[in-house]
Amino acid sequence: MSDRPEVQTASWPIAAVDVAALASNFVSAIGRLPFRDPWRGPSHPPRNMAVSATRELVRSLLGYATSLPIDEFRALERVLDGVAGRVLPPFVALQGVASQPDEIGGVPGVWFRPPSGAEPDGASGSGTIVYLHGGGYIGTSPRMYSLFMAHLARVTGCTVFAADYRLAPEFPFPAAVEDVISVIEHLRRGGLVCEDLLVAGDSGGGGLLGTVLHRMEQEELGRPAGVLLFSPEVSLTLSEDSVTENAPLDVLPWNIPINPYLHGVDPDDDRVDILLDDLSRWPPTFVVYGADEMFRDAVRALVKKLRSAGVPHVASEVEGMFHVFPFLLPWAKESRNVYEQVGEFVRSVLAAGPEAVS
Repeated sequence: MSDRPEVQTASWPIAAVDVAALASNFVSAIGRLPFRDPWRGPSHPPRNMAVSATRELVRSLLGYATSLPIDEFRALERVLDGVAGRVLPPFVALQGVASQPDEIGGVPGVWFRPPSGAEPDGASGSGTIVYLHGGGYIGTSPRMYSLFMAHLARVTGCTVFAADYRLAPEFPFPAAVEDVISVIEHLRRGGLVCEDLLVAGDSGGGGLLGTVLHRMEQEELGRPAGVLLFSPEVSLTLSEDSVTENAPLDVLPWNIPINPYLHGVDPDDDRVDILLDDLSRWPPTFVVYGADEMFRDAVRALVKKLRSAGVPHVASEVEGMFHVFPFLLPWAKESRNVYEQVGEFVRSVLAAGPEAVS
């Protein structure tokens, strides 16, 4: 996002000061950790400590980053993207996955491909997953998601295209959905059939996915074979009880930003709020989320709507876990279980169609 010519970024000296301030915030987060009873939890103390440390550090990062002016936010994002581009590729390679930057339908992104002819972890799918990264519609990048995309490609046997769609506030709604629709249209013109297409997303990307499905139906682009949702931001009204009840337990800042993305659009608009849309024509859906996350109640409502609409789905609420834990805690047992479930879901959808999922 920060590489786009239309996007302004702060100078390198200012970015350096912001990085130093972020490091100071991390030190403060670690300093607070012993007073949060970090060893307590559902597992053994070292594991609980690692989860607690991740929560404190991610919360500190998100809170600090969203307090910056937008040009400084983009400069910091550029730094973090560069770090991800250097640190994560060896771990992607260890998964047996190849990554390659590309541009699809005028939208930049990164392909993640499992080894040719290989069937890792029993995966034998031949599908394509279009992935919409999270970041609350305002931040992150496909490169920051490299390790998670590698896991997704490995367990499903699918090629994954992580789209670097335009972000707010520079590009508010509906810029992001237009980018994703452009990607899907281009892939369809290139011969990809809907029976081999899955769309996936986490957090804000999960909310964006609902808008994409809405547009695909309106424009008669066909229906994907399946949907994968990881802690989706399905409702932008943020009126559920869990938004305040789980604020002390989650990694998200208590003041979740939505105005930069909506830019005057009503959060009750069914184009941006999945819970207000008609889900009866949704494809088979996989959804996982944490019991400790702020979006918990909204995702519960989504699962209830899927059930009422008769949509084949697999839903899992994981105790003791916070927002997008499969991405933030790839080493955790709970995340490894999610990867296995995702692989099973995708293979069943691609092998036998929607009726195979219950």
